[in-house]
Amino acid sequence: MKPPPKLKATHNIVQSAKWLNATNIILVTLAILPMIGVLWKAMGDASDVWPHLLSYVLPQSTSTTLILLVGVAFFAVVFGSTTSWLTSQYNFPFKSIYKWALVMPLAIPTYISAYTYGEFLDFTGPVQTFYRELTGYKSARDYWFPDIRSTTGAVFLMSLVLYPYVYLPARLSFQMQNASLNDVARVLGAGPIKLFLRVALPAARPAIAVGVMLALMEALNDIGAVEYLGVRTLTFSIYDTWLNRSSLAGAAQIALMLLAVVAFLMYVENKMRAQQKYSDGRNKVTNNEPTNLHGVKAALASLWCFLPLFLGFLIPFWQLLKFSFQRLELGLKPELYQAAYNSILVAVITAVVCTASAFLIVYSYGRVGQTKTIVFKKLAGFGYAVPGTILALGTISVAAFFDNSLDAFMQKYFDIKTGLLISGSIAILVYASTVRFLTIAMGNIETGYSKISSNLSSASRTLGRSEFQTVKEIDLPLLRPAFATAMLLVLVDTMKELSATLLLRPFNFNTLSTYVYELASRGLFEDAAIAALLIVIIGLVPVYLLTKLSLKDG
Repeated sequence: MKPPPKLKATHNIVQSAKWLNATNIILVTLAILPMIGVLWKAMGDASDVWPHLLSYVLPQSTSTTLILLVGVAFFAVVFGSTTSWLTSQYNFPFKSIYKWALVMPLAIPTYISAYTYGEFLDFTGPVQTFYRELTGYKSARDYWFPDIRSTTGAVFLMSLVLYPYVYLPARLSFQMQNASLNDVARVLGAGPIKLFLRVALPAARPAIAVGVMLALMEALNDIGAVEYLGVRTLTFSIYDTWLNRSSLAGAAQIALMLLAVVAFLMYVENKMRAQQKYSDGRNKVTNNEPTNLHGVKAALASLWCFLPLFLGFLIPFWQLLKFSFQRLELGLKPELYQAAYNSILVAVITAVVCTASAFLIVYSYGRVGQTKTIVFKKLAGFGYAVPGTILALGTISVAAFFDNSLDAFMQKYFDIKTGLLISGSIAILVYASTVRFLTIAMGNIETGYSKISSNLSSASRTLGRSEFQTVKEIDLPLLRPAFATAMLLVLVDTMKELSATLLLRPFNFNTLSTYVYELASRGLFEDAAIAALLIVIIGLVPVYLLTKLSLKDG
């Protein structure tokens, strides 16, 4: 006698939970292996380099990193919070453009922003050339001009690129604040500035803090910009100790210091996210009706919103267009086509692997009801917060251990030399990129699942459908938009990634990002402008998605 459908469905759930838990353990283990690799390498002997590091490297790199983080946090809050407040609470000329255009600097990777500003503000660049023509100066010794290749310059450039991380959550928070709070403050005599500083800004603090933490994680991840600008951060010290001083153990030990900073930032971000959810839920009562600005106030509001857009996106984009048109013939170079092909190849494979892995993790947590998998989710998402340099260091350690162990095993029992199967191949790039961007894919899959009623899957299993049939016939068709978005975001971020790609790529293997880096390092950034422009144009895709999802108001 056949078991009733309900009993059969229960049996299917139990069986599926077993293999999903096993799959999750494997996936999460693979996701955290690079961190284990860093810890393992950090236990090696680096006594020969530490006297030099303690005397000449770490004091400067630590202080520089702290200055960079504080500076980026400050200016990201200034630009992000003020522009989000203006575009959410007031009507003024070009507001309908600013509210989405202010996100566009996210399409400019920090290293490309540094390269373009290096050329823009150089002695032979348009700014200094115009200044000399205006004043009659002939030589750089005749006048003072701010040096973009400095810690101050790095703070300036990174803030202009990263402030949208604050702008997006802050604007959403301002829109969801209870209008009665602002009305009461106005009745009590608070002007626009006092209303913003004393009422709106404190209420939006959790959302702003989340954006700041994301911006700081991106600042810590950068290697291209800080190297080009001559800023010696802890991230650069890891890179320098590894490659130039040939001390993987020393680099790993510095990486542990930076991981402690990352862990602290993640802790703060999680706390702020929890407060943000509570605050938004409590204050979502009535909508604020934007106030019309006129005259000087309207002009000042429009000008202030234009400033970060102009400095953070329009100048770099204009420079790239200018250089690209001046070097159109270089667009036919085989090296550029090969770099573009390599980028697409790695990015597409990563997008598929990353999205599939994210689906398995999210499915086991959200659909099968295994509450303990929340730990798996948090561990699997840790890679996104880890700077690419540290991720590369841990990945190469794990890959080398696997390759050497497999080679020794095959030689011992089968007399076969396998060599380096993962190290020095695109597989290691795909693996590292999957670990780094897994949390992006998971977030989109979770969002997709939140829009699907659990009753659909329950009814399917009650009618005797297996887990596989339920996923194939119900979940996957409904999740197509979420899958498409997740794959697209992972693909774009993989193509923009420089730090991990630079350290893990196979020999003589360039992606668009490393192609730009190599030419810029030789002082030939103009020759790389077309490749850089391609990266920026591709980067506009997730910016469009962000604005479409986050800025649906009028």
